[in-house]
Amino acid sequence: MNYLIAADTDIGIKKNTNQDSLTVKLINTSKEKMVFALLCDGMGGLAKGEIASAEIVDAFNYWIRHDFINIINKGFLDDSEIRKEWEKVIYTQNQRIMEYGEKHDISLGSTVVAALFTNQRYYIANIGDSRVYELTDEIKQLTKDQTLINREIELGNLTEEEAQQDPRRNILLQCVGATETVCPDFFFGETKKNAVYMLCSDGFRHEISSEEIFTYLNPHQLLDQNSMKRNMEYLIELNKSRMENDNISVITVRTY
Repeated sequence: MNYLIAADTDIGIKKNTNQDSLTVKLINTSKEKMVFALLCDGMGGLAKGEIASAEIVDAFNYWIRHDFINIINKGFLDDSEIRKEWEKVIYTQNQRIMEYGEKHDISLGSTVVAALFTNQRYYIANIGDSRVYELTDEIKQLTKDQTLINREIELGNLTEEEAQQDPRRNILLQCVGATETVCPDFFFGETKKNAVYMLCSDGFRHEISSEEIFTYLNPHQLLDQNSMKRNMEYLIELNKSRMENDNISVITVRTY
């Protein structure tokens, strides 16, 4: 499997700081190429959200450089191993961010969506409402939002249409750094060839539709890094023209 990767982030039209942090890395091993992608959305309503999101990105970058290399060298990579390793990183950062907030008497936190793509399998962890999508001949959301609204939809108390207008749509059930315990969701599946995997913050998707995302980011459109960057930038500007108030971040991983 080969990959094209691209990422973009924008402060948006309203905020004074960009509280989103992200990283995407191509990993060359002796057996195959892999991609690790991570996007963290610091809590917009909480102070110093950019510190929380950056701390989590730094922690995962350290994990990639040190712990993950050791795992690869042992030749052992499966769902349970990734789950155990990522839970350890997330739990540690949750405690560190909470302690920082208590020390400085501030509230801060961040969503987390992490993804590892190998020849056979993808591994995804999610906390909050940042998302991963898979685009082939259709668009499919691979993660599930940990939000009050999504829970209400699952319980049958709201329709999808009602949820779009509900004032509670930004209320998270979980984020890293805000509570003593945090429970990431994990998703595993087959990495498809000639597909696009997209990670995004909620600011990227509030003002544009899934159909618009598919039109510009499907694998037939993203044939090289120039087209990836161009189409991502177009959708970011489209969000801003529709008065999206949040920071806007997106990562694309194209397999071929």
